Amino acid sequence: MPPRRKVTTFNKARAIAWLQDGVSKREVGRRLGVSHSVVVRLHRKFQATNSVLERPRSGRPKKTTQREDRFIRRQALQQRGTTANIIRGQLRVATNTNVSTKTIRKRLHEVGLRSRRPAVRPRLTAAHRQARLAFCHNHARWTRCVPGR
Repeated sequence: MPPRRKVTTFNKARAIAWLQDGVSKREVGRRLGVSHSVVVRLHRKFQATNSVLERPRSGRPKKTTQREDRFIRRQALQQRGTTANIIRGQLRVATNTNVSTKTIRKRLHEVGLRSRRPAVRPRLTAAHRQARLAFCHNHARWTRCVPGR
């Protein structure tokens, strides 16, 4: 079963505006790409609370702030081959925040960064490089041959 698509606060406000303009709940659902029952629940919630914002939920608060999350993401993107353990050390030095490597991996996973293994390719020797350079010099004046012209 695919995960639910979260309706953004902006789209919730658009839905309420459309409902107040007289657009049907089914049509609002169609415009937003969600079921009409989602729009019905949103409308009920708006009538009860006069707001489309999410209420605070229970649960353990995150150990990292948004700024630290951005730092983690930036480090992973700048140094593609770095590990969660290295990023953890960089975070500790930069912000004095001590978190586990699992937390680092979770934060990267939240922004769509997954672990990857680099592709294994044969190394080019000096002879390979010389042969490639010689080929380039020999064929520098070649033009692209287009059939039918």
